[in-house]
Amino acid sequence: MGFRKALLARLLIALLFAAGLSAFAADAHERTQFGRDIVVNSGEEVSEVTCFGCNIRIRGHVAGDVTIFAGNIVVEDQGEIGGDTTAFGGGVRFERGVKAGGDVIVFGGRFYRDSSATVGGDVTDFSGSAWLLLIFGLPLMLLGAFIALIVWLVRRLIRPAVPAAA
Repeated sequence: MGFRKALLARLLIALLFAAGLSAFAADAHERTQFGRDIVVNSGEEVSEVTCFGCNIRIRGHVAGDVTIFAGNIVVEDQGEIGGDTTAFGGGVRFERGVKAGGDVIVFGGRFYRDSSATVGGDVTDFSGSAWLLLIFGLPLMLLGAFIALIVWLVRRLIRPAVPAAA
């Protein structure tokens, strides 16, 4: 009888765990991808969208923020974004009839907005790759110079002293 109770208890725990995961998955309307494009189709609603090294295409409604690193955001067919739109190392394109409720920030990419597209917040556009070079290149160059200085100092300190030639 003890074996059946233990098996029943384990089965019950497994069912509760599966039900909890499915409830969590049903409430999670966020989409996050690494290297795979995200598409929010017409009639679909998502709370947040984040993409690393891929593209986002929105035809439906995103209630919160849309963020991308090294990719592009295209909002088309009456798509809507309720929060902020941020592209770091990529571009943002708002087609005809698009509504964005928050700010739009484009860093190291291009921003295109159709004349009928509306943006509720501020638009900040740091176009071009010079900004990326300034943000990432300059610190890397300074780090390289610092490492070269340390190597030079260590070599100078451990180099054996050579007596003067007579």
